[in-house]
Amino acid sequence: MAHYRSIFLSDIHLGTRGCQAESLLDFLRQNSCQQLYLVGDIIDLWRLKVRWYWPRSHNTVVQKILRLARNGVTVRYIRGNHDPIYELLSDYVLSQEDVIALGDIAILQETVHVTADGKKLWVIHGDQFDAAMRYATWLIRLGDHGYTLLLWLNRLLQSGFRRLGLRRHWSLSAYIKYRVKKAVQFINDYEHLLVEETSRRGFDGVICGHIHHAEQKTIDGVLYYNDGDWVESCTALVEHADGYMEILHWPIPLRFDQEAAA
Repeated sequence: MAHYRSIFLSDIHLGTRGCQAESLLDFLRQNSCQQLYLVGDIIDLWRLKVRWYWPRSHNTVVQKILRLARNGVTVRYIRGNHDPIYELLSDYVLSQEDVIALGDIAILQETVHVTADGKKLWVIHGDQFDAAMRYATWLIRLGDHGYTLLLWLNRLLQSGFRRLGLRRHWSLSAYIKYRVKKAVQFINDYEHLLVEETSRRGFDGVICGHIHHAEQKTIDGVLYYNDGDWVESCTALVEHADGYMEILHWPIPLRFDQEAAA
């Protein structure tokens, strides 16, 4: 088992059919940490309001995280725009210093992580810097339905790959998104807005999620980390004992029935 000083996860979207819960459980069983940051959109209230979907694997993810917190891992849950706690924290939490305790887990609007080598990193889900999210919520919800359709088509393709004996993970939604010029421009704008605010606040860097695009780079002297998601790409951001940050891409494990079918 690999051990890290910190692990950052976001956009798990428990409660949706696109959630790769089995892959996440495999990751959590093979990797441990001192600090676990849940950087928003862990549970997808939007989809659960439309149609209830909560298989055993999704419940197991929640139980695993709660167990980690009980066993001494420092768990911080940063609210995301799909989370059930979104409305509560939008009204109640005013700054990164305000904390709601849910058992052994701290729930925050945002926080600051200090790396082992002394860098101060702002941790925030990031939906606040999505202009469409702020000014056209109806458009986002419409897009959410289209995105759900893409994920359904993507699952069909993944099933076909497994039946052919191919273990690769290829995302149709990611393929389309990253090849559409406007989407690429949106990602670029989102990154730069976050970096500008991070610099204004005097932090060395930012850790975020929201746009389902794992990235690690420096923009105008500011460290930018996006830990990706567990719907399309199955990625996590990890901090090593010396403060070195790295994005891990985790494979989707084949279950026994899938191996037999292949």
